Amino acid sequence: MAYDEILAQRLRDRLAEPDVTERKMFGGLAFFTNGNMTVGVHADELIVRLGPDGIAAALTRPGVRPFEVGGRSMKGWILVAGDHLDDPELDGWLAEARDYAGALPPK
Repeated sequence: MAYDEILAQRLRDRLAEPDVTERKMFGGLAFFTNGNMTVGVHADELIVRLGPDGIAAALTRPGVRPFEVGGRSMKGWILVAGDHLDDPELDGWLAEARDYAGALPPK
């Protein structure tokens, strides 16, 4: 399954910093901050990495669901539907993910 190139470019435009790298993974695209996966694109959805408190709050928001692979929920990750990613929403998710990933030890 291909990933949404438009969403990928929106992320590239916002994450153009020396500590951010990108890598194709599992048919999608992942962005890493200091070696820690931070966000990604899966089909037309945004993958977001958050801490435990952030996950609980995020799951109450529209367009958000747990990130599941093979029927198994991935701890610390959510998916945000593409139709819930206007610019302010996308910027907010990126800020939350960068705050969390930025606090992790570099890899």
